[in-house]
Amino acid sequence: MSSRSKKSSRIARYSGLAVAGIGLSHFSSPQMFESITKPAFPRNIRQHIYTNGGLETALGLGLSARQTRPLAMVGTIGYLAYLAVNVVRNR
Repeated sequence: MSSRSKKSSRIARYSGLAVAGIGLSHFSSPQMFESITKPAFPRNIRQHIYTNGGLETALGLGLSARQTRPLAMVGTIGYLAYLAVNVVRNR
């Protein structure tokens, strides 16, 4: 593995861990996510905060490991599309 490839892999790993950390923070500080969750999910906001936190934690952990990164990338694209559709639908 070249040094450039190692650096890219390290950046991807730390980025994934950062996403997982943000996901976990949905559980420790859910009030921080209320204003950004409400446009996509105006009902049962707290439930959706926890659901999104779980999804982001799982996706972040998937992105942090080289073996699961390709599948986690597909999942992340699907998750972002799901959020965008809900924001548009609930305008």
